[in-house]
Amino acid sequence: MAASMPELEQSASSSKGSLSELAKEFLRLGFIAFGGPAAHIALMEERFVRRLHWLTRERFVDLLGAVNLLPGPSSTELAIYLGEIRAGFPGLLVSGACFILPAAVFVVALAWAYQTYGAVPQVAGLLIGIKPVVVALILQAVWNLARTAVKSIPLAVLAVTVIVLASFGLPVLALLIGAGVLWILIRQGTALVKSPNSAVGLLWTSVPVAGSSVGIAAAFFYFLKIGAILFGSGYVLLAVLRADLVLRLHWLTDAQLLDAIAVSQATPGPFFTVSTFIGYLLAGWRGAALATVGMFLPAFVYVAATAHFLPQLRKSPIAAAFLDGVNASAVALMAFVGYQFARASLISLPLVAIAIAAAFLIFRYKVNSTWLVLGGAILGILLHTFGKI
Repeated sequence: MAASMPELEQSASSSKGSLSELAKEFLRLGFIAFGGPAAHIALMEERFVRRLHWLTRERFVDLLGAVNLLPGPSSTELAIYLGEIRAGFPGLLVSGACFILPAAVFVVALAWAYQTYGAVPQVAGLLIGIKPVVVALILQAVWNLARTAVKSIPLAVLAVTVIVLASFGLPVLALLIGAGVLWILIRQGTALVKSPNSAVGLLWTSVPVAGSSVGIAAAFFYFLKIGAILFGSGYVLLAVLRADLVLRLHWLTDAQLLDAIAVSQATPGPFFTVSTFIGYLLAGWRGAALATVGMFLPAFVYVAATAHFLPQLRKSPIAAAFLDGVNASAVALMAFVGYQFARASLISLPLVAIAIAAAFLIFRYKVNSTWLVLGGAILGILLHTFGKI
């Protein structure tokens, strides 16, 4: 049995699938992926690594580290990478589009209701019940990924250091690259001294650079720029949108931006579909479509450009050391975001109970995340209806 494990991992990382299979899986994910990037990553790890065995956990962790180094929506880029691994370039397009599509449709429908009736339909109970389940899913993903990424005590120390620095507000990209460079110095310091030029070249080419542009089909070009150059979380995106669209360009009011944020948080899938809502407010259906394409197009381009480059990094000792440092840092940051999410979500005893129950079902019985999310939504609606939360 032990001798067959390498063969199992080999087949998990090299088997291919159909486009219809990809469409089904990522549409399903797009409908249940509430909770932001950390939750999306947890759902992908649960489905594609542990249940379907599309790839090994080590490769998944490498992809997680890579998407954190790219501009744009990290969980969407991870979905696109998974599609490329499974079915090549067509799979890349199908997985990304199917992951984005449900959220975009929901957001357009809510934007229409918002403009027609002047308010967003109430979804408070739904979200309240789902969030504790998301906390349990993130906990499981961090536990599983840490066992692969944090392979030694020094890497554990590095991960804890990253969490401490993140709590002081240091930029995510600086922490990721800094961890990678530090781990190179620890693991490959001698090789680096002997061959400095190749190492510098590797680090330089591993971080993409993009330009910016704003123009007409204003929604398209503005969000194309944002998708191409924005690093960091949704909180960074919010700060940029307010500075540009409210204060500088005066396309939106503060109230409209807050409503756009609320809708994006209330729908499954990528948070960056806030662009869809804003595009609809600016130019109707056409504006929503153009804004969505503009925001997510760079993610497809970045993944297509790097998909065949990333697997080669593991063959270089220096690059592998860099990836190890980045991966440990990425998992640490996911744990930190999960802690922040839990602190904001578990605000009453019923919600804590839902989170504990979900964690028990996940760790003990491996219950499918789809049923847990649906169960959380039903409990949230019931508790909210009867005034228990």
